[in-house]
Amino acid sequence: MIHKYKLNGYNIVLDVNSGAVHVVDDIAYDILDFVNEDMKQVPDNSVIESLNNKYDKREILNTYDELYELKELGQLYAKDEYEKFSNMLKSAPIKSMCINVAHDCNLRCEYCFAAKGDFGTGRELMPFEVAKNSIDFLIENSGTRHNLEVDFFGGEPLMNFDVVKDTVKYARRLEKKYNKNFRFTITTNGLLLSNDKIDFINKEMSNVVLSLDGRKEINDRLRVTSNSSGTYDIIVPKYQKLVKERKDKDYYVRGTFTRNNLDFANDVIKIADLGFDQISIEPVVLDENLEYAIKKEDLPRVFKEYEKLALEMINRKKAGKCFNFFHFMIDLEQGPCAIKRLRGCSCGNEYIAVTPNGDIYPCHQFVGQNEWKIGNVITKSFNNSIKEYFAKTNIYTKEKCKDCWAKFFCSGGCNANSWQYEGDIAKPHKIACELEKKRVECALMIKAATLQ
Repeated sequence: MIHKYKLNGYNIVLDVNSGAVHVVDDIAYDILDFVNEDMKQVPDNSVIESLNNKYDKREILNTYDELYELKELGQLYAKDEYEKFSNMLKSAPIKSMCINVAHDCNLRCEYCFAAKGDFGTGRELMPFEVAKNSIDFLIENSGTRHNLEVDFFGGEPLMNFDVVKDTVKYARRLEKKYNKNFRFTITTNGLLLSNDKIDFINKEMSNVVLSLDGRKEINDRLRVTSNSSGTYDIIVPKYQKLVKERKDKDYYVRGTFTRNNLDFANDVIKIADLGFDQISIEPVVLDENLEYAIKKEDLPRVFKEYEKLALEMINRKKAGKCFNFFHFMIDLEQGPCAIKRLRGCSCGNEYIAVTPNGDIYPCHQFVGQNEWKIGNVITKSFNNSIKEYFAKTNIYTKEKCKDCWAKFFCSGGCNANSWQYEGDIAKPHKIACELEKKRVECALMIKAATLQ
């Protein structure tokens, strides 16, 4: 299987199964319209006849030979060597946990998937005892894994920062005893950031996610406090201070674009101009009938914005002022392992989320959906059948994924979005699929432009 497209003057051909990416001339691009995985060493006369009014016959034959050589090298029309391993995927020890320390928030973002902070379950903060039991549960169910990841999430986790600090200290005390290494992450809207919180975060958090939607007028339209005040002027200086003092430790600024700002490339550029070089702007995922939702008819406009952003990134890289955009970060040399290609999302299997009362869900986006409650860290209950189900879910158990050219890049997409908006984990969210395919095309084009 191949996928070919034109973008920014490049003819790009992706060999899906090998992962090889080729930038080809016009004649090679056109020849590929007339061949497939059954191409022979000598081209059919129909290939020459279809193109001889546009290209010289010798040129057609020479280019065909080059394409056939790529096929023989396994870099064009390569066989799928992954599907035969897909039914061998098994449940694995847990390695990462999202601890929802706060089902409460000091913002009331209109598009919030967590029902403006309480996940539809009522506003509450996690007691330290539950957080402590969460760490114990993770250690007990991590097997021989050495590196464990914990994400402090909400709501707004800084509303319960004492529990965050106590949990980190508790986990650190157990590292040597159980031969574990904890990597902590925290996601924050920034309102409660203070010098002491910044110091603690920069010392203890391997990564930090800073929420900002871009331009002031965009951010302050939907990211508002309980009294409808905007947040931009308060949080941006705090983020700049945190990142400056963080030096080379990981972080990224994460925003959401909605139907209100389909020109979101300008928001990414604004964030970059503020001095941030690790950026993610995600499309809002909502019921299409809601005001802020991205609709099918918006896709051409969104695609143009991704192209605009890609060109801006190319120009900035050439000028030595580059920044990373999460959805355009693709490693073509090594890339993800086979398991990540087959089952990108580890929710419900290697990754779980814990609520303030100790309930366990497959991930933070499943929280509040009782049919997906897996267990509880206090009672130490756990439904292994749900874990097995997620472990075996992969691109070959999803009918619309198995024949998709982008399957090894998105690995089946977000299970929670599939469940919530398609009613079935095995049915990828349609709009999310189209957006991902466009992002991959842009990312490959950026590689082509910057590696030459």
